Amino acid sequence: MNSKKATRRTALAAGLALALGLGVAAQASAGAPRTVSGSPDDNITRIADFYGAYIDAESDLDNGGGKLATQLRSYYLTPAYLKALKSWEAKNHADGVLQAQNTPMRWKVTDNGTADYTEAAITLTWGGGDTTKLIVDMTRTTHKIIHIGTKGIGRK
Repeated sequence: MNSKKATRRTALAAGLALALGLGVAAQASAGAPRTVSGSPDDNITRIADFYGAYIDAESDLDNGGGKLATQLRSYYLTPAYLKALKSWEAKNHADGVLQAQNTPMRWKVTDNGTADYTEAAITLTWGGGDTTKLIVDMTRTTHKIIHIGTKGIGRK
């Protein structure tokens, strides 16, 4: 197995563990160890877990998303929003979670606040260094994603 494939598999396993709320201590290949933490009660953690695992699944050279990406969508998105997302994808011929045809190299999740639901800004960084900003809205009660777009649901 080449090192690139092993690295992607390790990243996928870490993403899955985070997605399941297990928490992971991640060690960089060079330099001091890093720690990644989160909480299943924290929506920003949940959104970061979802994007990390989803991008890992989409980046997997063996699978290219497939079953894992579908399972992640089913787990993290409300059924109503999943249906709307599929409609958006058919219309736009792109991945609705990433709102793009490609998979980014990096992502960053930032809390945007709000009272009734959580709004997070997702910054996706592409291979050439360009970035795209998305807004993800998640319920505070069910911890499910109810919207992904360039504007939040309160700012349509």
